[in-house]
Amino acid sequence: MQKNTTVIDHPLVQHKLSLMRKKDTSTQSFRKLIREVGTLLAYEVTKDLPVFYQEIETPLMKMDAPFLEGKKLCLVSILRAGNGLLEGFMDLVPSARVGHIGLYRDPKTLVAVEYYMKLPELINQRLVLALDPMLATGHSSAAAVTRLKENGAKNIRFVCLLAAPEGIEYFNKIHPDVIIYTAAIDKELNDHAYILPGLGDAGDRIFGTK
Repeated sequence: MQKNTTVIDHPLVQHKLSLMRKKDTSTQSFRKLIREVGTLLAYEVTKDLPVFYQEIETPLMKMDAPFLEGKKLCLVSILRAGNGLLEGFMDLVPSARVGHIGLYRDPKTLVAVEYYMKLPELINQRLVLALDPMLATGHSSAAAVTRLKENGAKNIRFVCLLAAPEGIEYFNKIHPDVIIYTAAIDKELNDHAYILPGLGDAGDRIFGTK
């Protein structure tokens, strides 16, 4: 097991991920599957959220019932592919606050370049879930989390569909305090920094672009 990494190996997650990996899965199906997997990942990633108890009245009697404690969750989509997971997370946590960080990987240097950022208020008081389907080299993901920290975020979790060992190693080196949640750890990166066996370019497959 990789350090600071939790693999969500629920059978439904793994089944849907296998369908997403198939090269003949259509854009429509891929988009639907990543949203469904996002909801399943959200359930696992948030299962330890703190609660408080408050008295309510059911149709039959009064009781002390659990409610989520603290500020609303903050979901941060690392553009553009992060939006695929974001929809699934919002299905489960519709009250969450949402931020976006736009990054692209320079094809020559593989360094992450930021072009957009918009975050909710009071991010320092919220659990922040950073969403990006692929943790390949780790450079873009680590850069996004660095920007979150620079803007006050203190409690961050990183969520992806697939991770490469190289990406996990780099991310852990830069952010040893941030736990990675992933559905699978694949074999390696190829010469173009794509995850193998992977599922191709997640953004292209979500949006039907090349």
